[in-house]
Amino acid sequence: MSGQLVMSGVPWFDDRGQTVNAHGACLLEQDGRYYLFGEYKTDDVNRFAGFACYSSADLADWRFERIVLPQQDGGLMGPGRIGERVKVMRCPSTGVYVMYMHSDDLHYMDPHICVATSDTIDGEYTFAGELTYQGEPIRKWDMGAFQDDDGTGYLLLHEGDIYRLSEDYLVAEERVAEGVARGGESPAMLKHDGRYFLMFSHKTSWESNENFHLSAPALEGPWTYRGHFAPDGSLTCNSQCTFAFRLPTGEPVYMGDRWSFPHQASAATYVWQPLRVEDDTLSIPEFWGAWDPRTRGPAELVGKETEIDFSSDVPGEEILIPFTGTRVALVGRSRPDGSYARVELTGADGTVISSIYVTFYSKVPDSGYRYVSPVLPRGHHVLRVTVLGEPTEWSDKRGERFGSVGTRVTVDRAVVID
Repeated sequence: MSGQLVMSGVPWFDDRGQTVNAHGACLLEQDGRYYLFGEYKTDDVNRFAGFACYSSADLADWRFERIVLPQQDGGLMGPGRIGERVKVMRCPSTGVYVMYMHSDDLHYMDPHICVATSDTIDGEYTFAGELTYQGEPIRKWDMGAFQDDDGTGYLLLHEGDIYRLSEDYLVAEERVAEGVARGGESPAMLKHDGRYFLMFSHKTSWESNENFHLSAPALEGPWTYRGHFAPDGSLTCNSQCTFAFRLPTGEPVYMGDRWSFPHQASAATYVWQPLRVEDDTLSIPEFWGAWDPRTRGPAELVGKETEIDFSSDVPGEEILIPFTGTRVALVGRSRPDGSYARVELTGADGTVISSIYVTFYSKVPDSGYRYVSPVLPRGHHVLRVTVLGEPTEWSDKRGERFGSVGTRVTVDRAVVID
């Protein structure tokens, strides 16, 4: 992040200089500070390694707070399990912070919705087991959560089921809507001027698709399909919805994930975009690579620009970009035949400051920011970009292959911020 700008599609760095690792996330505001909860991914296999919490005063500079729910010794959030879609709400009746999550086995064949609690927003949460409805576990997967203006909490599920939670948020008490979004997953809800909006993606595993939305005058419905909310053909700005929040001025913001299997910890990024609400529809009129939450308008990184014109799919081929300043950004192209580069930042003495995977893959070609370094002490530094020759690829439950058809890395220019 840079100068209070929210940037999409690039790795974010925290106060330790490490990537912000909080995917499938949610955002809460408390006492003028934002708290981001998300999946703490690994760069090798898809498994539960914990849920992380970060905080920020401006949505730009993030401080790592802690792993708020670590891997448990055993059970539903233990070794050999998957933990996804973490959502947190503060229960008004008890003051307790309640966390919801999807637990599963490594083959996505044993889904559960689970719950954990904490007395403080950034404390270590105590795992409480399965969330139940009418005494039975809720055996679903992709989930979200929503708190209405009156403090009532709701659980959102794939396919469009909505459950009202008990007064203490620990049990699902009533199913208020069922099957309103057949084929939809990764639900996110927004309320604006008394009207409810539900966002979903289609089921394409880690691949982006054209997310859609519905609206209704009440949670019980009737729910009306409103179509895509991002520019057609953009695959929702190459992302999948996860949550929606409001700026202090009241404007809503879309939160999405740009997944990058298998190197999710460093190469999966975030897409946060202002949402426009017009009557019964939501929209992201155009994608902004950077925007200022104070003005809610687009922005650009300002610095010295240098043409790079590097494009290669030869493993080990690299470019070195020496620079003097406090930050460096790479502008490049992601494309169907693009894939991973190793981006390594070193000091003048050769000390490695940061080394991460960066992806140049997207199913829909895109040109824009691919990498923005952490803030550095002003001085001489070197950025090394190396083609790995490793595709981003995966298979879904049916064995269908997804991902890159090549291993190309394309960098057009660098921007040095002094």
